[in-house]
Amino acid sequence: MSADEALNRAEQLLARLEAARAELEQLNQADDAERALDILGELAELSKAIEEELQRAKRDAEDDESA
Repeated sequence: MSADEALNRAEQLLARLEAARAELEQLNQADDAERALDILGELAELSKAIEEELQRAKRDAEDDESA
């Protein structure tokens, strides 16, 4: 996977994270604690996946520079 592909994937994940955050905000107003906990778990997973993609992009960019 190239650095650009990893960055694109991170951007897609970030969009999903923002959508989940917005849903969590709506749930806060609706007082749906169970679904809010589900969304918090999803946010944690998305955050981890974004971090992994950014690290992959960094490694790929460094590899490209050294090649």
